[in-house]
Amino acid sequence: MPSNRLRLIPAVIIGLVLLTIAVPRGATVQVPAQNDLDAFMQRVLTRRDDNWKKLQQYILEEQEQIDLRGPGHQPVWGEQREYSWFIRDGYFVRSPLKFNGVTIGEADRRKYEAEFLDRQRQRERRWLRGRPAEEAPDRSAGDRGASSVDGLIRQTREPEFITSAYFLRFKFEEGKYALVGHESLDGRDALRIEYYPARLFLRQQRRAEADRSDPRKARTAELERMMNKVSVVTLWIDPSMHQILQYTFENVDADFLPVQWLVRIGDVRASMTMGQPFPDVWLPRGLEVSAAFTLAVGAFDLRYALTYHDYKLADVASKVTVPSQGR
Repeated sequence: MPSNRLRLIPAVIIGLVLLTIAVPRGATVQVPAQNDLDAFMQRVLTRRDDNWKKLQQYILEEQEQIDLRGPGHQPVWGEQREYSWFIRDGYFVRSPLKFNGVTIGEADRRKYEAEFLDRQRQRERRWLRGRPAEEAPDRSAGDRGASSVDGLIRQTREPEFITSAYFLRFKFEEGKYALVGHESLDGRDALRIEYYPARLFLRQQRRAEADRSDPRKARTAELERMMNKVSVVTLWIDPSMHQILQYTFENVDADFLPVQWLVRIGDVRASMTMGQPFPDVWLPRGLEVSAAFTLAVGAFDLRYALTYHDYKLADVASKVTVPSQGR
């Protein structure tokens, strides 16, 4: 099985991308009534949150792919993994099926599942530590309904595939949207809207305000403020349903980052696409991050992708089906 350090790489990649995303603000179509666009976006984000909640009712198959190419577009490193998600003891568990086309053995698979489940339990304990009693989940209600999906979900914190799929959780900001125009996306008429955030990156700013004596938090908070100034989110929305079809970050300008002496970040594109696996049900279809960067030895291109498929309603008796070698 791959080492624990390799499993940290996707999180590091996404973290780097989110620290470096910026889009030049080009010309946009003038919107005659900003209040109407704000009201529209409120409904869009409400729909987005509804999709978010629905996702916790499903289990799925996941494919993860990493491809790094160096000078001359020569392959440097690549991996492809396949996983299946199921519920065990009230937690969503990720089970490895294949690694670079090779089926994972039963012993290694069960070891991975046990370690993953243990990490999720520790994660939930850390999350609950110090929270008021009224914020803690109702365990007795969950136990009474353990035979139902709702009973199980109430016992657990957000599973990791939701954290990955909704990697950027922007909130409604009045007056920060601009209508660019109409475009066709996957055969659907879509509105293209740009969102210019003022409060997209706030985590360290809040911490710095709570502890003004820590210079490291202050520096990170200032970096977040700079990222808010240069970041733009582009959304493609089906106006008839107020449904986000795709949102994207691209065209990085990261000159303000304190790593230019080591690596110069070029073009970056991060995109999340929604799909409709069931009638009137919209769930994440894929996440893709691509980045170009330059080191002293030359130019590199990195691609990281997650694909979600074979959604099924969560079942307390669900089991993992290990694919055959010829799959």
